[in-house]
Amino acid sequence: MDLEALIFDVDGTLANTEKDGHLQAFNMAFEQMGLDWFWSNEMYHYLLSVTGGKERIKFYLDSYKEDFYHDNLDSFISEIHKQKTSNYLELISNGLVPLRVGVKRLIDEAMSQKLRLAIATTTTPANVDALITSTLGHEYMSSFEVIGAGDVVPKKKPAADIYNYVLDKMNLEPCQTLAIEDSRNGLLSASSAGIESVLTVNEYTNEDNLDKALVVLDHLGDKDNKFSLISGDATKRTLVDIEYLRELHAKNC
Repeated sequence: MDLEALIFDVDGTLANTEKDGHLQAFNMAFEQMGLDWFWSNEMYHYLLSVTGGKERIKFYLDSYKEDFYHDNLDSFISEIHKQKTSNYLELISNGLVPLRVGVKRLIDEAMSQKLRLAIATTTTPANVDALITSTLGHEYMSSFEVIGAGDVVPKKKPAADIYNYVLDKMNLEPCQTLAIEDSRNGLLSASSAGIESVLTVNEYTNEDNLDKALVVLDHLGDKDNKFSLISGDATKRTLVDIEYLRELHAKNC
């Protein structure tokens, strides 16, 4: 089957939102709510093994704050996460989280070649909207046919649920798509749904086991900033364009 669609992850894939956005927003929320919690960069790296912001807070409490008590913990965690999301949206709207290398170029090229686009992420729809609007422009939101985000499915990555949701909404078979991801959890999620992935790692994911990826790169590349191939088939290409993705898809799907 031909390649019909690209499905993008968001955090760490479209932009380095984890370090520059989410981590800062979490720590701001903790302070705003009178908590003495602080997540260092190293701590956050570890906590990223858990997908979902509320789930991450719960894991932190279970692992590091066993004595913390609240008579309605789930509600309290939701309040923290709501404040964190507000902080994150403010950081994004102030232009503090730019897109990663090659992202806009690839999206523009996909649109010009009539490839369908979608999002599959564990972050909230509001976060997706804010990032795309602030970095690409509001008009790009309609270019993504399906935005699978947040709690729209019962299980978050590495479960296949979010990718299965997107495939169902687009009425596509897994072999008609490729996923653009940045982490092991994302890779496992796509793989469990039968979708092959191209990985662009960052400082939080560059040591992940990504053996199931078609290729692992440092970024998508641009005209004056070629990517480095970390693993996968050797290539003379210097940036990820639609022709390269079609070539990978044809060889492996």
